[in-house]
Amino acid sequence: MTPRSLDPLRFPLTGSQLIEASAGTGKTYTIAALYVRLVLGHGGEAAFGRALTPPEILVVTFTEAATQELRERIRRRLAEAATAFLADPATAADTPTGDALLDALRADIPPEHWPTCARRLQLAAEWMDEAAVSTIHGWCNRMLREHAFDSGSLFTQTLETDQSDLLAEVVRDYWRSHMVPLGTEAAAEVLRWWAGPEALQADLAALIGHAARLHTVDTPPAELLHRVLDERTTALHALKAPWADWVDALQALLDEARARKAFNGSKLKQNHYTDWLRKLADWRDDPDSLDPGLTDTAKARLTDAGLREVWKDGTPPQHPALDALAALDSALAALPVARNDLLCHAARWVAERFAREQQRRAQMGFDDLLTRLAAALAGPNGAALAGRIRASFPVALIDEFQDTDPVQYAIFDAIYRIAEAPADTALILIGDPKQAIYAFRGADIHTYLVARRACAGRLHTLGRNYRSTTAMVAAANRCFRFAEDRPDGAGAFLFNAMGDNPVPFVRRRGAGAQDRVLP
Repeated sequence: MTPRSLDPLRFPLTGSQLIEASAGTGKTYTIAALYVRLVLGHGGEAAFGRALTPPEILVVTFTEAATQELRERIRRRLAEAATAFLADPATAADTPTGDALLDALRADIPPEHWPTCARRLQLAAEWMDEAAVSTIHGWCNRMLREHAFDSGSLFTQTLETDQSDLLAEVVRDYWRSHMVPLGTEAAAEVLRWWAGPEALQADLAALIGHAARLHTVDTPPAELLHRVLDERTTALHALKAPWADWVDALQALLDEARARKAFNGSKLKQNHYTDWLRKLADWRDDPDSLDPGLTDTAKARLTDAGLREVWKDGTPPQHPALDALAALDSALAALPVARNDLLCHAARWVAERFAREQQRRAQMGFDDLLTRLAAALAGPNGAALAGRIRASFPVALIDEFQDTDPVQYAIFDAIYRIAEAPADTALILIGDPKQAIYAFRGADIHTYLVARRACAGRLHTLGRNYRSTTAMVAAANRCFRFAEDRPDGAGAFLFNAMGDNPVPFVRRRGAGAQDRVLP
């Protein structure tokens, strides 16, 4: 699925389209150009069905700062285009605007329509204060308010930018309800992981938003802990039982070998192995002890392979304790532990209680704006809601699409039916797949790949870099091409599984930016 090079004046403005735009390739310039075309209804077969006004063209980006910049860039471009169409057709050919795209756009339209185009563009520029250029959260908030009946939202809700106090209160309720009543043994187990509700909240922070995807744990924590502790005690007893004989046997074996100098005494000292065996004895004799506390050196040396390294002649003696020690860490890690089940139980309980408290207080957080709209679109009134939103915004341009997560994608897919690509709407996704690997900033490469597959055959790219020098672009091309072409490699971006590469390297061309010496 290699994308085709994008021509701003021939780009199809119907169905779903994906534009892959690296940094410095003119992404904002292209968005503004497409916006001008939508206002004019330009493009022949590639045009949208009718000319649109700014309130009908949804433009979504992911920060308030980017929203303001994009709005002003589009406004300026509309005004520049309006000025271009005010030119006298008789002299326009001899007096180009100096902007190749505007000259080509003007040449596409019969001169008798220029005054109408100029007026339409000027009105659109003046209308930009009411244009639907918004962050994803701001737009979802607007949709929930404007479509309260279809979305099942309250008409009056407060958007809380910081709900940490409410979340802390709910987690404390969970702790009081489920942890405080625990018996001594179960409470001690919980305190191994969380000293209090604040520590539990820190571990729940990344889970609460995905609570519905976690496996359901219906067993109350007290019962769960009792069962798991019993299972662990039984398993631990079985693991320790052979050591009733093995500790003394290993001590005797090593002491006897040391007496006849069978091993290198500087690499395996008596005081060291005696201390290690004492720790194993203490662990064996304490029913509640989970780990003997051996160092990595002890674990490595008290094995068949470890003894071979220090043995002088022949083969070191065999003993089942040596094999057991080699497998001890794995055996201890496999002991039953309740922590993950407790986290799932807590995450679901806290998420449900948190949602009820929000509803009772008529509050929403930023994440709720997205999840509630997504839930409404997936609900019984979802089709009607999607239809009304499409009627309001027949065209949407989603900037920085690589930062879209599964919830945001579900919203746009429900409204615009990305894989179907109906001709009576347009959804234009603009992003850089290389930046979709940065999960720390919210990007989700797998969501991007879902969208890329849904837009198969409708992929476009901006192939010229205007920000970097030609030499720099050539160097980057060579580096990534080398990684892409390795016969046994995974591709430049590590997604070339069995020859099917959903994120191929696409060569960029330099536009001849000049070298600059930075102060």
